[in-house]
Amino acid sequence: MLIADPAFYEAGVATVEEPYLSRTDELPAADPLGQAVQEQLAVGATAALTPTGYLRAGDAAAARAAAREVAAREDPRIVLALPIDVGWLRSDLVGRLIEELVAAPDLKAVMLGGQLDPLAGFPEALTGLARILARIPGTTLLRTDLAAFGALARGAVFAGYGLSSRLRHIVPPGEPAKRSGFTTSPAVLFPELMALFLGKTLARRFAATHAPVCECAACGRRLLDSFPSNRDVRPAARHNTAVLMSWHRTLQALTTGPDRHRWWQNRCRAAVDRYPLVNAAIQQPNGFHVPPQLLRWSLLGPAPSAPAGAGVD
Repeated sequence: MLIADPAFYEAGVATVEEPYLSRTDELPAADPLGQAVQEQLAVGATAALTPTGYLRAGDAAAARAAAREVAAREDPRIVLALPIDVGWLRSDLVGRLIEELVAAPDLKAVMLGGQLDPLAGFPEALTGLARILARIPGTTLLRTDLAAFGALARGAVFAGYGLSSRLRHIVPPGEPAKRSGFTTSPAVLFPELMALFLGKTLARRFAATHAPVCECAACGRRLLDSFPSNRDVRPAARHNTAVLMSWHRTLQALTTGPDRHRWWQNRCRAAVDRYPLVNAAIQQPNGFHVPPQLLRWSLLGPAPSAPAGAGVD
């Protein structure tokens, strides 16, 4: 499946009157949904994402309006884009979102909005995402990071791991993007720790000891601390992609359901347990910190199951 994301949600908020947006550099279209679908299919997309505006947490009316308009089209090529604020995943709101979307036809593409790592923002976020994946048929997860594999392990139709930090979440419209600081170093995936670290951070941490050797399809045999500057962006990206694809092949070889969930949780637990061992090896007790999202994946219980004939909580 080939999908192009118009990402209109980056510029505006969905409302009950206008759940779908037009391009900001053009006059508002009379039928923004129809125009966006036509444009995407015309350039070769096999399915079209709706031009949904950003869905503020708690605005059930806007979510309902977007779902109803897609249902009225009765076109299986349309994927309902759901750029939701991460606040929707709180325990007091996620049930309302499920109620609005459970009957929406065909595929739904969830994208999370918030600063930095939205799923690390509050403890309920990952549980809320798991409820959505379990209750809403046809759910996918786009513009994300580690959660792409967690979503696939819990039944997502497909998922997208963002190539850069900008593509791993949505910054809410009108808010400046928060950054952890200016960097001149690429993000490098440390497979054993299941997390991205700056190449220069890895070089510093392993300066006084031997760095792990990566044997992925892209690296062959390359030290993990050998991506220190932006000159290494492309090799780092190839490394990241090769590692991610190896995980994906392993996951795809497992039967959908409990087998995938167990594999993912066991992998996350093994990574969490690895952090103190790596820190001890480099003699830096606080060298690497377990990312909150990784820890929560390692602790998340089995996927909830809905009673027969029921779709919502």
